[in-house]
Amino acid sequence: MIRQRTVRLPLYGEFMSTETDTDAALEVRPLTAETWPAFDALVQRHGGIFGGCWCIWFHPDGPERGQGAEANRELKKGYVEAGAAHAALVLDGELAVAWAEYGTPTELPTIHHRKQYDAEKDRDPDYRITCVFVDRRYRRRGITEIAIRGALDLIAREGGGVVEAYPHDLTHQTKKMSSSFLYNGTRRLYERLGFSYVRPKGLKNCVMSIEVPARP
Repeated sequence: MIRQRTVRLPLYGEFMSTETDTDAALEVRPLTAETWPAFDALVQRHGGIFGGCWCIWFHPDGPERGQGAEANRELKKGYVEAGAAHAALVLDGELAVAWAEYGTPTELPTIHHRKQYDAEKDRDPDYRITCVFVDRRYRRRGITEIAIRGALDLIAREGGGVVEAYPHDLTHQTKKMSSSFLYNGTRRLYERLGFSYVRPKGLKNCVMSIEVPARP
């Protein structure tokens, strides 16, 4: 089980395009029963996210999410209370403004293009980052990078290991995509954070990885 703790990121400014007094107050905390109300409020402010998904799609029974937004909310809450759902929450004071969902492949087995992924993989990663979301009022301020760094730091404090992400590869994209479709960021973003490109996955998606050393 992944133990939970607060993570402060004093160096996050190096990844930010702008820096304000509000940005300086941001901190990253793990998603737990204690921080659930802040996560809950963030998702509620955005209509349940992606049609009421509540970020349960990647969990073992995530594909059964057609039961509706409120049922998905209860399912996600149950995962959190059982210690089976993990995310780095970015908070501005007590207000959650972003998250990066992460977990082991056992915890998050459902990924897009799974058949192709399984056929081409050498091994499972120790952890994977599956979804990143930022409050619409905080976008274009480098918050996505802060959320991902927070997830990597939490993973490092649990012993580290190989971490995979599955971002959108827009290398040859000519038309601008809506940020609402970039649920796991872009290849360029992960390259800035030190991830290496591994292989393509599906249409305009890819597998990227980084080895995270353990931290006390």
